[in-house]
Amino acid sequence: MDMGLNGKRALVCASSKGLGLGCARALAAEGVHLVMNARGAEALDAAADAIRSEFGVEVTTVACDITTEEGQSAVLKAAGDIDILVTNAGGPPPGVWSDWDRDDFIAALDANMLTPIALMKAVLPGMMDRGWGRVVNITSQSVKSPIPALGLSNAARTGLTGYVAGTARQVAQHGVNINNLLPGIHATDRAIQLDSGVAKAQGITMQEAHDQRCATIPARRYGTPDEFGAACAFLCSAQAGFIVGQNLLLDGGAVTSTM
Repeated sequence: MDMGLNGKRALVCASSKGLGLGCARALAAEGVHLVMNARGAEALDAAADAIRSEFGVEVTTVACDITTEEGQSAVLKAAGDIDILVTNAGGPPPGVWSDWDRDDFIAALDANMLTPIALMKAVLPGMMDRGWGRVVNITSQSVKSPIPALGLSNAARTGLTGYVAGTARQVAQHGVNINNLLPGIHATDRAIQLDSGVAKAQGITMQEAHDQRCATIPARRYGTPDEFGAACAFLCSAQAGFIVGQNLLLDGGAVTSTM
């Protein structure tokens, strides 16, 4: 299926590995030129080189912290006029309600709510002027079903979801679609971090923690970055033009809900 993306230009945040990389690769496979961002230059350059070699698209890299004003300015300057924005940032650490103070919540909001909002505010006017654009925010299944140990993430990402719900419906008339992808457990460094937390808390091995969490997923496995990237590419496609302000779960059926 031709997704109508060949020659488009996308900014994909936190895309040196994991879900962001899965999105970057899926878009590149459709002929999309990329601006890739991550904090670590070495991993970012390696990922970009692999994409250039495999898909033959243009890739610009910007190594910086996208959650800072300086990082956002550098990325947006390099990106220029883009057709697609994929926002992404690592989630805050797990814990319990008594662990966190105001500074912890501000850091979570900066990374997982205010950064995507700042990027959207920067690129939406140009997309609207050109009459076409796609924004995909990588959030979490926790906005549908809160995860007790991830209170910081629950709060920040739910706030972003509320912002998108209104904004998406204001810009859709200009050919710009904003939607959210809600990952469940995927085989990424984040999963390793959370598996480690389970293993430490329960005094079990990493494999036992992995198996225990797999048992909570009807699909009985973790998702893959490639699967996630394919969903992102579809939401960016011409065929997804009537999908506005939605929250797509990619969780292997873990969230029990009829809506």
